[in-house]
Amino acid sequence: MLKRKAYERLLNWKRNRNGQTALLIEGARRVGKSTLAEEFGKSEYRSVITIDFSLVSKEFKELFSDLRTDLDEFFRYLSAIYQTPLYPRDSLIIFDEIQSFPTAREFIKRLVSDGRFDYIETGSLLSIKQNIEDILIPSEEESFRLNPLDFEEFLWALNEKNLSDLLNEHFLSMRPLPDVLHKRAMRRFREYMLIGGMPHVVNEYLSTHSFEAADFEKRQILDLYRKDIGRFAKGYQDKVISIIDEIPSQLSTHEKRFKVSSLATNARMRNYEEAFFWLSDAQITNACFASTDPSIGLNLSRTKSSLKCYMADTGLLTTLALSTGMVTSEDIYRNVLLGKIAINEGMLTENIVAQSLVAKGEKLFFYSQTDTKNNKKRMEIDFLLVRPFQDAGNKPRVCPVEVKSTDRYTLASLDRFSETFGAKVGYEIVLHPKQIKQEGKRFYLPLYMAHLI
Repeated sequence: MLKRKAYERLLNWKRNRNGQTALLIEGARRVGKSTLAEEFGKSEYRSVITIDFSLVSKEFKELFSDLRTDLDEFFRYLSAIYQTPLYPRDSLIIFDEIQSFPTAREFIKRLVSDGRFDYIETGSLLSIKQNIEDILIPSEEESFRLNPLDFEEFLWALNEKNLSDLLNEHFLSMRPLPDVLHKRAMRRFREYMLIGGMPHVVNEYLSTHSFEAADFEKRQILDLYRKDIGRFAKGYQDKVISIIDEIPSQLSTHEKRFKVSSLATNARMRNYEEAFFWLSDAQITNACFASTDPSIGLNLSRTKSSLKCYMADTGLLTTLALSTGMVTSEDIYRNVLLGKIAINEGMLTENIVAQSLVAKGEKLFFYSQTDTKNNKKRMEIDFLLVRPFQDAGNKPRVCPVEVKSTDRYTLASLDRFSETFGAKVGYEIVLHPKQIKQEGKRFYLPLYMAHLI
């Protein structure tokens, strides 16, 4: 199994809650929820039962209604069906694909109150109307989002833990890596940009060392997403599909904002809001909203009418961008990796930074100001964060983040932003392919440190 940071999250839940809550692992399809839960159960409990509600029979589901008030009988039947003994306070029961049977999710309240065993639920599309209507969401349920592997986890998978540890050390000390290690880290980062962090894809790459084989697995995932859209996005599936297909070209523009007008004649954002929500809820995409007032309350000035739409996994975006036939060849991937084929890497690097921030639990915001009469007043800041600022007594300040995919760039927007908003602005971060350095409150970090900011 690939080492996941989320495993520690599960351990803390087991130790601290001691059966008082069930844990719901949310995430996109194929992000590794079931594997994580099952490996955790095998390692940390005497026995584990996994109920996959996408596969069980109608007769099995009837147990949840027929034996609602007789848990002794319910557990005896469950143990017999799965041929697995259950041990009080030392067995884990996993409700896999819980969205396929919402009644079981409601039943969690009764099971947790009983207290004999621990429960983990896994699911996708958990806020979609048809998956929550007519049930009471249990207050005994706590949840967290499982994301694709971040760059550090990708390095662990490649047996590069020493390099990963060095990145952490040099980030904290603001020291540049030796050039040979900087080049190695950048190459690994570019591999990650092309492969992405979906566990099955990473495992395929590890076993075959083939970009083409990994590309095939990514296409399988994208096909699965399209089938889910057909099943669950009833009434607006065409809009959802059109958004996905348009993401690469939208992110290839200079501003990277999603222009709904490109989808259809007279299209308006209000007509597509539900489609964007569906994609975010399915965790296929990460939405980044414009903040009109860059202060510590970024969400207070969020506008839904202007957004960027990133793919939740950059590897899937790479496949969408390079897709011209049934499969993208190994030669194309290798030439992109080595920089021999020019593609819009600004699209990929900004997407991967968005992915890294979401993995850290950040909500995504950007800032944009246009002025058709005076170009000197125009500003585009890729991301806005809120961080403690040492020069303000560690009080929170807005932290603008600019992403640069090449060695040659300008920082006119960042300079204007800092000058315009003055004391509201704390640390400034530039992510670029070059070495780490600091100039006052402005930090220049190599792209491979995006997961550390």
